[in-house]
Amino acid sequence: MIKNIVNLGDAAIYCDFGSEVNKEINSKVIKYFKMIKNKNLKGVTNLSPSYNKLIITFNLSETCYDNLKQEILDLNLDIKAQGESQKINIPICCDDEFSLDIERIEKKFKISKGEIIKLFLNKNYFCYMTGFVAGMPFLGDIDDKIRLNRLETPRVKVPKGAVGLTEQFCNIYTFESPGGWNIIGSTPINIFNPKEQTKPNLISPGDDITFYEINKKEYLNFYE
Repeated sequence: MIKNIVNLGDAAIYCDFGSEVNKEINSKVIKYFKMIKNKNLKGVTNLSPSYNKLIITFNLSETCYDNLKQEILDLNLDIKAQGESQKINIPICCDDEFSLDIERIEKKFKISKGEIIKLFLNKNYFCYMTGFVAGMPFLGDIDDKIRLNRLETPRVKVPKGAVGLTEQFCNIYTFESPGGWNIIGSTPINIFNPKEQTKPNLISPGDDITFYEINKKEYLNFYE
């Protein structure tokens, strides 16, 4: 399942699952991620999964590359990894105030805002990874009919909660930050909470995500 395992510096291992980006390969990455995390392998200090890679950092005073590599190769993948994936339904408001790039998307694909939102809402999404900023989920795969590149000039500030599209993915901005994704709406849900030390992320790799539309009044009064 892992195509290659190599040293990454003095105290990290790079697990390569190939070059393709799809749910099948990413599911393998996530399975290794969960199994290594649950087994609490000696010396492992951090696990960083991505679309098709897994980086494992370790403490050299407790283990070494050769020992850890063998432990990874010896994992029994027939055992179901603990940590069930969640099914989460996320509200999104696509009012003009929040759908910052919708007019440009309409012109590019020659379809209406309503059709764009319908295509977006009619898909089930899989969380490939989180990153870029803390807790930001990368969700795929969006409908082929609304796939587009990043903005040529990224925004200096993208609002917290903004939902953006780029290529096969959508994401949710967990903090106000710079960004070049095409914004189609916003969610009132707090996707990342740093005060929750045990589980700050609402969405984790492997989770299944759907979206449902709410109006501006529902958005503003969501927590009332």
